[in-house]
Amino acid sequence: MNIIIINDCRDSNAVGRQITRVTSLLGGSASFLGVTSDLQAAGNLIDVLDALGENPGVVLVNVAPRNGKAKKWENGTPFGYFQYKKILVLASIDGFTLSLVKKFKLTKFITILDVPRTLDQLIASGALPKELKNSIIRTQFRSYDFLPRAAAFLVRGKKLQGTRLHIKDIPDAPPAIWWIDNFGNCKTTLLREDVKDQARFSSKFNRLPYFARLKDVPDKTTAIITGSSGLGEKRFLEIIAQGGSAEKKLNISIGDTVKIQSEL
Repeated sequence: MNIIIINDCRDSNAVGRQITRVTSLLGGSASFLGVTSDLQAAGNLIDVLDALGENPGVVLVNVAPRNGKAKKWENGTPFGYFQYKKILVLASIDGFTLSLVKKFKLTKFITILDVPRTLDQLIASGALPKELKNSIIRTQFRSYDFLPRAAAFLVRGKKLQGTRLHIKDIPDAPPAIWWIDNFGNCKTTLLREDVKDQARFSSKFNRLPYFARLKDVPDKTTAIITGSSGLGEKRFLEIIAQGGSAEKKLNISIGDTVKIQSEL
């Protein structure tokens, strides 16, 4: 079983505990991708689904701050789950975490879990000791205490009760930078079909030419290319600087809007 964790709890203690918990409950091996935002999680989720291909796997995604707008939830955003091919995905549903799942039309519905109700179902089936219920409801570390247990139950072929959320109710992905690699190449949420041969993005960008491949971009030229990230035939566009760093050259940060302004 291939298990991938995408999470903003990414210090060594949190990573070690999550990997130990999921592998002890699910078996197999686990990989960890640390992120800082829901938009980063969204892009990495697509890349992980692409990497798994036709193989079975479990992907656990959680970006769930408790401050600001997140105060509206009882204890962080709810979790939902869906199946894509042979892959079970459990993810926090707030913000943009599932926005690229929506863009790629990978599922029509997500089953939203209510934590107390889910725990009651686990207890009734003998999968969870009753005395752990209250501590799991109150926990600040749901990626450790709740999510792996829910995943293990589902992997055994059982279903968890929940409410259905239509994918159309998930926010659209903004046209923005979701990742910057170690070369300074900036991955966007845009696909080739979203733009034409030239694009004027937000005011910090000049008009950028499009090239299908990095190899074809002239030296010292900043351009848009079709990058390696994405799913199947749909690959995200990247802003690159041939022989340099687009991040440094254009002062780009993750989350920057790359809104198409006018003629392309």
